[in-house]
Amino acid sequence: MAATIITPEDLQSFKQELLEELRKLVSQPRPAPAQRWLKTHEVRKMLGLSQGTLQHLRTSGTLPFTKIGGVILYDYHDIEKMIQDHKNTRDFVFENPKSL
Repeated sequence: MAATIITPEDLQSFKQELLEELRKLVSQPRPAPAQRWLKTHEVRKMLGLSQGTLQHLRTSGTLPFTKIGGVILYDYHDIEKMIQDHKNTRDFVFENPKSL
């Protein structure tokens, strides 16, 4: 089997191609689930929340819901909006630890 020599230029080219592919993947919007209305267990699994935390989001009005019979339903678009509304956009400034 013949050996292939890889030059620094080959590595640089590979790096650029890889970065471009990653940018494409990150910039693609995530598809919405097949269903618009989600049940409590689906929302908990999707967001990794406890039952109490999800109940707090409901009672505080942070996450709108609909109750039909004994079933609580959440609109996927409301979940996306809640996440966007609570997104932390602050810029952090790192100071010299000795000055603290």
